[in-house]
Amino acid sequence: MDSAEQTPEQPQIYLVTPPSFELGQFPGQLARVLDEIEVACVRLDLVSRDEDTLSRAADALREVTHARDIALVISDHQILAERLGLDGVHLTDSSKSVRSARKALGTEAIVGCFCGASQHEGITAGEAGADYVCFGPVGTSGLGDGAIAETGLFQWWSEMIEVPVVAEGGLSADVVREISPFTDFFAVGEEIWREDDAVAAMKALQAAMK
Repeated sequence: MDSAEQTPEQPQIYLVTPPSFELGQFPGQLARVLDEIEVACVRLDLVSRDEDTLSRAADALREVTHARDIALVISDHQILAERLGLDGVHLTDSSKSVRSARKALGTEAIVGCFCGASQHEGITAGEAGADYVCFGPVGTSGLGDGAIAETGLFQWWSEMIEVPVVAEGGLSADVVREISPFTDFFAVGEEIWREDDAVAAMKALQAAMK
């Protein structure tokens, strides 16, 4: 993900995998979406903590993403990111692990951080070397502690902080339309994978970003 000193005219898509998927089917589904939609980064976000399951999923998705020159990061599993040749890690424990992840993975790796609705956590993560800070949920969602990341947080961040910001969780066309002027990325996942036609669902959300 490229740093941006100012929010681009239209936010970029940061695609998040479902929490579980069929290894025989999902890579093909992902490929179809990536061939239709411009995506900045893909995050492997499995609920499984089984190393073999995660490794096989990462290997399969890496083939799809790297063939299209798209970065692939993994949620939390810093050691696997290093071992499997992924592009970085997305940390979900706020800002606590950013510095150690950066030290372990080096300057070229992507290190991002989910900071809930906390401006303080976001600033701390940015100061610790995060490439992006993710706030959410921005709509009704099971993410975090239930606190909603309000539009005002994104507006303040876009005006004051140069670290790119990602909006995630509970995305709807109305929420996307409201936050678009103030965010660099939308992390889109369940919003499209739960639909019969993921590409059509993604294009509908994209239409709200303009």
